[in-house]
Amino acid sequence: MSAPWLPLLDWWFGFAESPADIAKAKNKLWFGKKKSQDTDALHRFGGLVELALKGELSAWTETPQGWLALVLLLDQLPRMIYRDTPKSYAGDSRAQALVKHGLKLERDLALTPIQRTFIYLVLEHTEQLDAQDEAIRRFADLLPLLPATDRDYFTQTLNYAKKHRGVIERFGRFPHRNEVLGREPTAEEVAFLKERGSRF
Repeated sequence: MSAPWLPLLDWWFGFAESPADIAKAKNKLWFGKKKSQDTDALHRFGGLVELALKGELSAWTETPQGWLALVLLLDQLPRMIYRDTPKSYAGDSRAQALVKHGLKLERDLALTPIQRTFIYLVLEHTEQLDAQDEAIRRFADLLPLLPATDRDYFTQTLNYAKKHRGVIERFGRFPHRNEVLGREPTAEEVAFLKERGSRF
């Protein structure tokens, strides 16, 4: 099989060798909010995202790298391309199913630690407490695999996972999604969203 997912993985992870260098080079792409980056993602991969959302790239899951790329198309790329619209979450259920199935097959173990973070991030994006607990376990399991010089990024991912879990434990959902998804907020959620760092 050819590897049509390679351009996406090259763009997302780059070519640095150590996890620390990859994270340093790509952190703004992964977690920044820039219109230019969102537009670039649309131009490069918008067509593939649409195919993924329609369930037309299932053959990609036959390899761990293809599985990872398909998860990115369903989970990360819609959050960029369709930012601040309901469609930004349109791939979540499909991504969650792919991750659940792939983890049972231990496909994540064939990926590098930094690639695995984007599989486990799908668990963190759910509004289900059991998935949040699993995300924390998975991120924690990565730390012993790394030299001390590479642990900062992975410690941060674990801390963010704990923060996400706390929100789900408290509210049962992510309040910052309410407006985009047309959900009526509670008074407690409104107050929470006024707090610094309450939005992801």
